[in-house]
Amino acid sequence: MGLAAGPVVPTREWRELYAALDCAAVAAIHPFYTATVREFTAAGRSIVGSAPVGRDGTAAWLTAIGEACGVSREKVDAAKNAVLPAITSALAGAPIKGRITVSGYEGSELLVARLLIESGAEVPYVGTACPRTPWSEPDRDWLEAHGVKVTYRASLEQDIAAIKAFGPDLAIGTTPVVQYAKERSIPALYFTNLISARPLMGPAGAGALAQVINTALGNRSRFDRMSAFFEGVGTGHATGVWEDLPIDRPEFKARYAKTMAALRAQEEAVGT
Repeated sequence: MGLAAGPVVPTREWRELYAALDCAAVAAIHPFYTATVREFTAAGRSIVGSAPVGRDGTAAWLTAIGEACGVSREKVDAAKNAVLPAITSALAGAPIKGRITVSGYEGSELLVARLLIESGAEVPYVGTACPRTPWSEPDRDWLEAHGVKVTYRASLEQDIAAIKAFGPDLAIGTTPVVQYAKERSIPALYFTNLISARPLMGPAGAGALAQVINTALGNRSRFDRMSAFFEGVGTGHATGVWEDLPIDRPEFKARYAKTMAALRAQEEAVGT
């Protein structure tokens, strides 16, 4: 489209900020850097939300960038014709089948969900610890149009409630979410380690999730075997194999917690 990419913000050095401010538009690919966006807005720069993820996302993003930068419709269409067929082919060549819940705190949860849906997966729920901003609205609108419940500032309880409600074939989430799912023989993947580090944009991102997702989806029988093997080992205070089952003593736990709280209060008082 005759455009060039400027520095990535937040920048590594303050000097790069001058070059970053010398732009025609800002692509808020990570829509939760609100302070950064405020600086560009104050400088009079146009802000474009979402990202070139999947076929629909890439087409909409190119259109929005073209409008923000005053690029002609012919050049925008030429850019779409150059990249969209490759994305369509990549999605068709790496299908994902299954119901998946997505939760995390990276800020790319909505983009991952879009890519999963365009790959063929059913995604009933997306939870992100990040706040709702105008720059993620294109993703929220698209997801809700595809039947997804989007929850901003999602709590652990809400993420777990989604697993209970939707019974996914795979749960993508934070450590406690993954732990909860695996304890119930549901395959799960850590969002930070296994999902957010993968490419998402353009043709390279279109098929990037399929291998790890499909491998995890195919592990349900292994979880069932492990659950059967460890059946009866107990949970919570009774975790393990016992001749005599331990007796839970919640009053002792409460008394200990109160003692520790008092000690912390004393330490803080001394410190001040």
